[in-house]
Amino acid sequence: MSLAFLIPGALAALVAIVLPLLIHLARRSEQRPTPFAALRWLRQKPKPRHRIRFDEWPLLIVRLLLVALLALLLARPVLHGGEAHAPYVAVAPGLDLAPLRAGIPAADARWHWLAPGFPSVDETPGASNASLPSLLRELDANLPEDVALTVFIPARIDGADGRRIVLSREVDWRIVPAAVPAAAAQTAAATPALVVRYAPDRASAARYLRAATLAWQSTAANAKVDAASTGDPLPTGAKHVAWIARGEVPPPIRDWARNGGTLLLDADASLDATSAWAPLWRDDAGTALIEGAAYGRGRVLRFTRALVPQAMPQLLDATFPLHLRDALAPATAPPSRVAAAEFAPTAGGPTFPIAPRDLQPWLALLIALLFLLERWLATSSRRGVAP
Repeated sequence: MSLAFLIPGALAALVAIVLPLLIHLARRSEQRPTPFAALRWLRQKPKPRHRIRFDEWPLLIVRLLLVALLALLLARPVLHGGEAHAPYVAVAPGLDLAPLRAGIPAADARWHWLAPGFPSVDETPGASNASLPSLLRELDANLPEDVALTVFIPARIDGADGRRIVLSREVDWRIVPAAVPAAAAQTAAATPALVVRYAPDRASAARYLRAATLAWQSTAANAKVDAASTGDPLPTGAKHVAWIARGEVPPPIRDWARNGGTLLLDADASLDATSAWAPLWRDDAGTALIEGAAYGRGRVLRFTRALVPQAMPQLLDATFPLHLRDALAPATAPPSRVAAAEFAPTAGGPTFPIAPRDLQPWLALLIALLFLLERWLATSSRRGVAP
């Protein structure tokens, strides 16, 4: 271990250590002799040699220490070294520790969860969505170079960020085949429930949307579609609404979409303040059939053609319900699950210096305790003449 100062120039404040000495000397000069007339007839004796003498040594020493520690505090002392070099074992949360301990013969090994903060296995790790690869990189950067690292990992890793894990050291990568503590397997996107509102002259067009919605719910016992005229209010909790009418979209419908809803518009409907349209479904020739754009906190989609077979023959295609459902479904996140056997870390990454320990908090505590001791010594009733 070695001591260093981040601001060594502040050690110049140590010259202030002479202040307590001067104060004690100055206070001694207050004790001046008082001449008495009756004493002048006494024979004068030789005066003893004058010596510098300090009273109240304990108080003086405490004050000197206070000044010295304050100067050290300004210099911001740090301590290099002193890190533990025992083997480090990181365990993915959810694994059973009992069978794992038998595989690590080192009695001094440190066992920690591979979780934010790297708590000891004696503690319960908090729930977190942190990426295991990111935690491994953080752990590697905070360990000394010569520390042996063992990682127990489930057979499947969730939250992979697409980059190969490259660390500064070789890692004993141990896979627990029967353990799958990560998130459950991803399921298909939930079937959207489409609410249809149509104008009287669009009743025939609304039939295709109603049929597509019923096709999504073919496995439901009581499949039904909320299809009504544009004058009917939207049901509570509606998330996907098809507005099949020409002209401006009413303000209540616009506000509903801005607040997080998904609005599907007729080709002749108009909506202001939309961003650039992006194609969501194209025909075989590459022409967009459904376009989408962000709208506030929600989304807005629109057909580019009238909902009649003459203008859009795809309405009669068996795949129309699937294309419509895919367009309504939000964009999915890229896959992040990998097999642990294919994701073992490799060595050769950069090394990082270990951050030194900051001694300022401990110095501040010591200064506070010494100050209390100095006040007690300076105000104690057992003192004689106060220096």
